[in-house]
Amino acid sequence: MQAVDQCSRMGRTMLAKPGSQASVQSVEHIGSMAFPSPSSAHSEPLLRRIGLRSAVLFNLLEMIGVGPFITMPLVIAAAGFRLSVWAWVLGAAIAVADGLVWAELGAAFPRAGGSYAYLREIYGPRGAGNWLSFLYVWQVGFTAPLSIASGCIGLSGFLAVFWPGLDAAPMAAWPALHYANFAAAAACALVTGLLYRNLSSITRLAWVLFAGVMAALAGVIVSGFAHAAVTGGWHMPAAPPLGFIAARNGLAAGTLLATYCYWGYYNISFLGGEVRRPEKTIPRAILLSVLLVAAFYLAMNLAVLPSLRGAAAHAAGSAVLRVQLVADIARSAFGRWAGYTIAGLIVWTAFASVFSVLLGYSRVPYAAARDGNFFLFLGKVHPKYGIPHRSLVALGAAGFVFCFFSLQQVITLLVITRILLQFSLQQAGAMLLRVQRPELERPFRMPLYPLPPLAALAGFLFLLVYREHALWGLAVAAGIAGAGTAIYLARAWRRNEWPFAKRSQPA
Repeated sequence: MQAVDQCSRMGRTMLAKPGSQASVQSVEHIGSMAFPSPSSAHSEPLLRRIGLRSAVLFNLLEMIGVGPFITMPLVIAAAGFRLSVWAWVLGAAIAVADGLVWAELGAAFPRAGGSYAYLREIYGPRGAGNWLSFLYVWQVGFTAPLSIASGCIGLSGFLAVFWPGLDAAPMAAWPALHYANFAAAAACALVTGLLYRNLSSITRLAWVLFAGVMAALAGVIVSGFAHAAVTGGWHMPAAPPLGFIAARNGLAAGTLLATYCYWGYYNISFLGGEVRRPEKTIPRAILLSVLLVAAFYLAMNLAVLPSLRGAAAHAAGSAVLRVQLVADIARSAFGRWAGYTIAGLIVWTAFASVFSVLLGYSRVPYAAARDGNFFLFLGKVHPKYGIPHRSLVALGAAGFVFCFFSLQQVITLLVITRILLQFSLQQAGAMLLRVQRPELERPFRMPLYPLPPLAALAGFLFLLVYREHALWGLAVAAGIAGAGTAIYLARAWRRNEWPFAKRSQPA
């Protein structure tokens, strides 16, 4: 939550003094999370106040949401009991490889905006970088609501612990639609309404929310091992052997879900303009976050494995029953109220995660609009609350719609779209930058180059290709990219920007 509050200060501190070098760099390279004050044309530069502890905290708050609690049964159902552990390990390896790319770019370009600033810098702000940064903000318009919806769907699933009727289908014509979907949509609308006001006080909630997240993780781990102890000790559940193709596809599907849970290690990169000693803090925060969360997830997965013997069977049933399995473990180990407590903590974690995601991402389309690189309609500030209310409502409305998809559909679309339209472009761009600008000062140089970007690309390619119904997800991501490119080209032609800028130059 502190990280998100930094975004509000960026609105007061985007540009440097007129005529200075910092002013030119702000106009040229400022990231998408920063936005100018509506009341003044110039303001002071960003203050670097974020240290290593706060940087790690911001990443962990982004990484540990409702994801691990709702995806554990899904990972086991997809990959099987034995391969589910390797899915978490492989997901951590991909996160480390990709994190090294983020670390090098973040240390070299410690500016607000993260990917928005990197893509413009790598591919040229007056060239293809203008298109790719627009495409990045365009895909945020889809992936941010998908992130919001995934948290809301997970939240509604754990609410069903208290209200079992949420699993019922209200309309016989649409049996896949449950009351839980309406509860998720209502949660999305509630979060949007709560954010439609002055939010400067949310900074104080950061450590409190983090304490709740850690309590939920610790509760699940302790409950899992305690339940195993009273039922004969820890042992790997028996599972039928799988053929090579089935095992490979299951591992890919399980790793895709695990990768979704690791994402967020790059959150500090979006606040690069406010990090103290960014050349050291950003790389350390990224790597520490991945290692800490990987340890938490592996411990939690091993703790609950003996108790999730029916996970595969539940995966074929309702989403609500699937996500209740974690609360059921605590109930079996310590009684009914323990199950309610774990469910309540996870609902709290999910709500905080959705609150944080919507608040932070609502600044991205707004900032790009104020930078002249997105729809100007979204670049408005509420006259009373001082928030980007149009961008907020637009993303909240899109998240409301995605709440009526299934959880696995939402996560799959989210992961595939970000891989194709953000992460792959950065990994290829980091190698391109090494070739085109070898003289560039790189305070942090990724070890074993070019292995990390190549390993990350190979891992993401594995997730994209070796899954059931792989073409469906790729087609949706390609459609998002195609629509964004068509809109950009129409705007570029009208605004005389790349690739049409040459038509205004004299022969």
